[in-house]
Amino acid sequence: MSSATDRSVSLDRVSKAIVEQLQEDGRRSYAEIGKAVGLSETATRQRVQKLQDAGILQIVAVTDPLQLGFARQAMIGVRVSGDTRVVAAEMAELPGVTYVVSTAGSFDLLVEVVCESDDDLIDLLNDRVRALPDVVSTETFVYLKLHRQLYNWGTR
Repeated sequence: MSSATDRSVSLDRVSKAIVEQLQEDGRRSYAEIGKAVGLSETATRQRVQKLQDAGILQIVAVTDPLQLGFARQAMIGVRVSGDTRVVAAEMAELPGVTYVVSTAGSFDLLVEVVCESDDDLIDLLNDRVRALPDVVSTETFVYLKLHRQLYNWGTR
């Protein structure tokens, strides 16, 4: 995913309204969305495709890891020596890693992971993350309870 400085995108009112419709229900038909935003089904389909092609919009199924048997989620703060971009790319390829972001502050990277158990988390940390040559240290923040997670930002 690109950073905000990589591209400057200004969505018009109709595109924002389409995104809002899909944030409410990603399975909503183009006809329904078009009716809500004042476009034909075809024009709506074309707008959605353009938003997807531009990398502004993805339509995905969001799952609950706990319901799928992944009992452990954690955020790992990673300190790196050398090029953080190289380590970030390596982290992004590890199984169980769902999110990697370069940061400024105490950590060079924040890496979110989803694991089936505490043993799997330990294995991931010791055998994969800490085994990378430029990883200096890690600090793991185990999720106890998810209180809020939204995907409706960016249009309101």
